[in-house]
Amino acid sequence: MRKGVSGAAVVAAGAFLNFGPGALAEDEQQSQSPPPRGVALNKEWQESLTPEQIIDLAKKGNQRFISGAPIQRNYQQDITATKKGQYPAAIVLSCIDSRAPAEIVFDAGIGNIFNARVAGNIVDPDLAGSMEYACKVAGSKLVLVMGHTNCGAVKGAIDDVKLGNLTQLLAKLRPAVDALHDFPGEHNSHNKKYVDAVATKNVQLTVENVRQISPILKELEAKKQIMIVGAMYNVSTGKVDFL
Repeated sequence: MRKGVSGAAVVAAGAFLNFGPGALAEDEQQSQSPPPRGVALNKEWQESLTPEQIIDLAKKGNQRFISGAPIQRNYQQDITATKKGQYPAAIVLSCIDSRAPAEIVFDAGIGNIFNARVAGNIVDPDLAGSMEYACKVAGSKLVLVMGHTNCGAVKGAIDDVKLGNLTQLLAKLRPAVDALHDFPGEHNSHNKKYVDAVATKNVQLTVENVRQISPILKELEAKKQIMIVGAMYNVSTGKVDFL
């Protein structure tokens, strides 16, 4: 915990991703209590969180999403709370796939995460710059690269699809395809296990690419001020598995 930040602030910071007060001490909550209301992070709450706590909160938020028990949120209240500034705890780089919206699958609301999206969740200097802003300027402590199962961009890369500007984007996913040349079975978009294995490898390579493209983020990670991690979202179950 950062010096000078109260223990109460850490508990209150459970509001990240709609967790609401007490998310870091669930054993203290009574089972008959009504669902807590989520609120947007403020600066003190953001500063009180460690990267490890943010991951833990994200996992809990995803579990609530899966179980159909999201925390109640007043979006108009969030708008009012964040109109003069924002203090997100994380930046999520995910695919444009309509089935994998980060704010929903992590039970998040307005003001709690940055969400960068591009087909195939690849990173380039522009996206790395967005991550640098999120972490170095705005105080986020987690960079999460989230791929997903049954990914259309990955299928396109596997099948070597050519289509306008999409051609050069899919080429950036080819290293993940090439890395799995020994994967058993047919190497085409009809092999679901192969597609998901390539998607997972692509996440892992993107995490490494973030460090290579951004010395700023690499240094922040080396100083343990942030974490750069990957995850896979299952479009069939709603579950996010951290890699």
